[in-house]
Amino acid sequence: MLLQPEPTDVPMSSIWKKPADLDTINQFSLDGLVGLLGMKVTAITEDSMTASMPVDERTTQALGLLHGGASAALLETIASVAANWSVDDDAFCVGVELNINHLSSKREGHVEATARALRLGQTIQVWSVDIVDEHGNLVSTGRMTMAVRKR
Repeated sequence: MLLQPEPTDVPMSSIWKKPADLDTINQFSLDGLVGLLGMKVTAITEDSMTASMPVDERTTQALGLLHGGASAALLETIASVAANWSVDDDAFCVGVELNINHLSSKREGHVEATARALRLGQTIQVWSVDIVDEHGNLVSTGRMTMAVRKR
């Protein structure tokens, strides 16, 4: 039997349920680790959200390379913000699983993480995130699973 997609799969039009403007989104997620690491949401399309993070003394490890934990924090941040922007006001999303592969190193500059929904279900969402450097080289890739909860 061929399974038909549920109505909650990613629609062809915009997936955002809240006003998707950069100022509002950045104010929502400015405090805490996001601000400390210099993360900022930089782009929104109909089906993706992108955030940047500098590669500097805040985000590198002892050898001067981009810290894997900083990359993981960027991945989780953009997936979490995107997930919460894709649900109605009576719901919120929290992370339940994070998987990341570090594919190349980075010493300076910045990286950008772009989140795209693989699944927007009523109780579970899955987001794919690629992290690239300013030249478009893939630095890390991963997946974030989010639980959707009612307020």
